[in-house]
Amino acid sequence: MKINWGTGIVLAFIGFISFIMFFVVRMNTNNKYDHDLVTEDYYKAELEYQKDIDKETNASNLTSDISWKRTNEGLVISFPKELKTEDIEGKVFLYRPSNKQLDYESSISLSDHNLLIPDKRLLDGRWNIKVDWKYNGKSYLYKKEIVY
Repeated sequence: MKINWGTGIVLAFIGFISFIMFFVVRMNTNNKYDHDLVTEDYYKAELEYQKDIDKETNASNLTSDISWKRTNEGLVISFPKELKTEDIEGKVFLYRPSNKQLDYESSISLSDHNLLIPDKRLLDGRWNIKVDWKYNGKSYLYKKEIVY
């Protein structure tokens, strides 16, 4: 049987379309390629971005910034020593890029200048820390990408 040019072109188009459709179906059904948005209210968060920039500027004007370290008990977030702990309020948000079920949010309640996030709450890997806090009515923001 002889295949002419017209039949060859139609077979090439059918093969190409089948090849593309295979990958489209595979990408849509495989959980390995299932990614969530960083935030559900993306556009609302975008409008708040200038406020975040102002808060980060306030934080950079402090004599010392927030620091963190890993201990056996968990993640210790240390606030500047020159601030009174009873005047610090806000929230700590830990975002796990690979799995949104592991995200963690907590209010800041300090007895000394350290905040402990228990080790059982965190898995090894990459985390984004966001500490949104106020001191004497002035807002501050600390953001950091860490590997725990």
